[in-house]
Amino acid sequence: MTRSFMEQDVKRIKSRDFALRIIKLYRFLVDKKAFEIGKQILRCGTSIGANVAEAECSESDSDFVHKLTIALKEANETEFWLDLLWRSDLISTQQYESLNEDCVELIKILKSIINSMKQKKKKP
Repeated sequence: MTRSFMEQDVKRIKSRDFALRIIKLYRFLVDKKAFEIGKQILRCGTSIGANVAEAECSESDSDFVHKLTIALKEANETEFWLDLLWRSDLISTQQYESLNEDCVELIKILKSIINSMKQKKKKP
C-alpha cells in the first residue's frame, strides 16, 4: 500500500503548526501559574506531531497505522485538556475555539488516514 505524499505533508504540517500553538499556550499557562495542566497539554499536544513524524518512517503499513493511532489518542487527550482549560476559565472562549478547531481538524485527518489504510488492507 502506498501512502500519498499529499496526505503526509498535510498531517505533518498541521501537526507541527498545532504543536507550535500548544507551546505558546504552555507559556501562557505558566504565566498564569497553571503548571500541571500546562505540562499535560504540552506533552499530549506536541506528541501528536512527534507520532506523525515517526509514522512516516514506519517499517510497515501496520506500524504506520499504529503510530497514527497513537497520534489520534494524543489528539483526543489534547481536546479533553482544552475543554477543561476553557471550562475552568484558564483560557478564553476565543482561545479555546481556535485551538479546539485545529485539534478537531487533526482528529478528522488522522481518522480519515487510519480508516483509509485499514480499508486498503482489507481489499484483496
